[in-house]
Amino acid sequence: MRAPNRRDDEVRQLLDTPHPVVPAGLVASAAARGRRTVRRRRLARQVLWVLLVAAVVAGIVLAVVTWPDRQDPAGGDTGDGTWWSPVGMGPISAPFLR
Repeated sequence: MRAPNRRDDEVRQLLDTPHPVVPAGLVASAAARGRRTVRRRRLARQVLWVLLVAAVVAGIVLAVVTWPDRQDPAGGDTGDGTWWSPVGMGPISAPFLR
């Protein structure tokens, strides 16, 4: 046989008392607030996705537009075995191409 637990008795005593009255419009206002929160989060997520896609597209377009033309004006390849540096530091050696 178990000894009586004081905490269990206190919990039972609290549960046996009458519960407080819930305001009439509480459920409706809580549901409306939840819908607004979900709508705001969804809109924010969509805006962030659109900005991410726009940044990726802008980066690709910028890379395509600024990519150097590796051919000589005479029509031949430079053939120096280096990569063009977009930072303006000149050609950078690429040992993995050898």
